Amino acid sequence: MGVVNVTPDSFSDGGRYLRAADAVRQGVRLAEEGADIVDVGGESTRPGSDPVSVQEELERVAPVVEALAREVGARISIDTYKPRVAEECVARGATLVNDVTGLADPEMIRVAKLGGAGVVVMHMRGRPKTMQQDVTYDDVVGEVRAFLAERAERARAAGIDEVIVDPGMGFGKTAEHNFELIARLEALTALGYPVLVGPSRKAFLGSLASKLPSSERLEGTLAAVALAAWNGASIVRVHDVLQAKRVVEVVDAVRGA
Repeated sequence: MGVVNVTPDSFSDGGRYLRAADAVRQGVRLAEEGADIVDVGGESTRPGSDPVSVQEELERVAPVVEALAREVGARISIDTYKPRVAEECVARGATLVNDVTGLADPEMIRVAKLGGAGVVVMHMRGRPKTMQQDVTYDDVVGEVRAFLAERAERARAAGIDEVIVDPGMGFGKTAEHNFELIARLEALTALGYPVLVGPSRKAFLGSLASKLPSSERLEGTLAAVALAAWNGASIVRVHDVLQAKRVVEVVDAVRGA
């Protein structure tokens, strides 16, 4: 899954693809590099970020989704927690709704079902504005697993055929929590749903001795991608598709040897 942020303030590439034409070109490039899914988002969910209105988000993402649905062979995903945005983008060609709130709004399930779209159910404690203010768990893997199981079952019971779960790297978690979730990913794959992991360029990768900024976290991202794939992730969400694709091909080859 390749990332296209149609935002001015995303933590890694905010502002680079705010113009629709630039976002479409980036989406095409990611598809050419091997992305199976292009994930388009119009609101930053970095820690401390502020929400945007439905109308502003739609103005950012709807034309990009429509253009990419016409121009690339990859699936188009809409990264939103707003049912109205999801509904419009599914109508314009998105086939997957990537909801960072884990379907907190029941209307999202209705929108996805009526549009025939799959859903990504992600774990996050709180909202992006406040999610790093409460990062205490008794058992992070067990609590994330229980949340994802409940929300995924809710979607499946409502008639959604494609349900993907995401532990939410960096969303209301410490660096240690993120590393533990990757290390113990089998606990999530055991739920029986495809697991998506999104470590790309995130702060926990720059939390080690090297203390690297987001622009220098490629190697850390690729290490996390390799470990997630080895431990059973079905999808990795990344900014650097070409490099991640090569890493996953090697992991798959070793696993299949």
